[in-house]
Amino acid sequence: MTTIDPFSSAVEMLAARRSGDVTATELLDLHLERIDRFDGELNAIPIPNRDAAYERAAAIDAAPGDGALEGLPLTIKDCIVVGGLRSTAGVEALRDNVPDADGPVAARVLGAGAVLMGKTNVPPMASDWQSDNPVFGRTVNPWDTRRTPGGSTGGGAAALAAGMTPLEFGSDIGGSIRVPAAFCGLYGHRPSDSAVPRSGHVPGVPVAVPGSVMGVQGPLARSAADLELALDVIVGPEPGEDAWRLELAPARGSSLADLRVAILPALDVMPVDDSVGAAVEQVAAAVGAAGATVAEAAPDVDWTGLIETYKALLAIAVFDEMSPEQREKVAADRVAAGDDFEAGTVRGLRATAFDIATLHVERERVRQRFADFFRDWDVLVAPITLGPPFLHTRERWNDRTYTVNGREVPYGWQVVPPAIATLPGLPATAFPVSRVTVDDVELPIGLQAIGPYLEDRTPIRFAGLLADEIGGFVPPPMARA
Repeated sequence: MTTIDPFSSAVEMLAARRSGDVTATELLDLHLERIDRFDGELNAIPIPNRDAAYERAAAIDAAPGDGALEGLPLTIKDCIVVGGLRSTAGVEALRDNVPDADGPVAARVLGAGAVLMGKTNVPPMASDWQSDNPVFGRTVNPWDTRRTPGGSTGGGAAALAAGMTPLEFGSDIGGSIRVPAAFCGLYGHRPSDSAVPRSGHVPGVPVAVPGSVMGVQGPLARSAADLELALDVIVGPEPGEDAWRLELAPARGSSLADLRVAILPALDVMPVDDSVGAAVEQVAAAVGAAGATVAEAAPDVDWTGLIETYKALLAIAVFDEMSPEQREKVAADRVAAGDDFEAGTVRGLRATAFDIATLHVERERVRQRFADFFRDWDVLVAPITLGPPFLHTRERWNDRTYTVNGREVPYGWQVVPPAIATLPGLPATAFPVSRVTVDDVELPIGLQAIGPYLEDRTPIRFAGLLADEIGGFVPPPMARA
């Protein structure tokens, strides 16, 4: 099959199919063989679409079109609505939920000629950095099956890292694209707020809600070029908003030497493992050696206030279907836990309509501070995780901890690195940097590049240029055989 292998990029696979070196059916066979070989252990793709995928691939081979993803086999996260396939969000109440029609993101992906092999595993209601649920069970990390691949797009990340799919479409409000990308040594892009439709996602409502913020849908891949390919397919307004269109700005530079790269200083609200700190230093040195302007710099924001506002708005989004009594019970439990970090969550759970309006004003002030910052800088490099992927746990949320340099911190603190880009609604690209050995096992370490609003191509381009200096995706050992 020419030079195509399971770890070829999506761009390379598409070029090979268009040139006639490989057929859509052969590409599908290549990936389904990998799924048969590895998914019994990984449990990444629990909702198969095999028969329909073969029909689709055969039809493309017989009469190929010119779609951007024509003939490319790929996967989509369970939560993203695909007509005729289950969208369970990992909860028993939705075990048999089969939507009739595609949501807008799935419609654009399939309309571009993609061959959908199946849907990938998630945590319940897409609300954890693990991907373990009562419907399909646990997805494990191909770098170390004792550890999480991240969440909530954990199944997709595991499948990508193991060469079972060349492209995945997921979603992100608490790092659900970027954390799995980092934990599996991949690339993942959280688009700018409003750049991609929010509707067509479970949990969520079937229509666009103008007041909804922070939650986005976006791609994961094994290269930055594949991220840009995928983003171009899904970007644009919600269905029915036909009076406008979105044309993303070009990247601010074509080489690292063109870019002004800010390195986020250490923050008291975000303790990170030494392995993450070393990765930040490695990136700073590499971009400096390549000629970029590089220095420690940060937006002029109150970081504690940013996290509180983020957590309040997140609580409003996550607990919106609860009754007032249920929300108050959760709030009381968080207060009883005695963790000041949960003040934002409690604020959101108890928010009145006036409070919600105030939170949106606070958010807009943060957005303005970041806009001011990006007049002087093109990219902000920051952690996306507190450390390497952690061991699976089924402890109660309030009892969980995460270990940072031997210190146990509350599990929920892992939301801080994702929140830096999520609250202001900025584009952020997760990218692999290095690996660290923990308990005699090599684990990946990734960071994120945050860019200016609606300038998604800049952090994606930065990640691609950086790969030329420090290297990119490396297959995990179990998948190299």
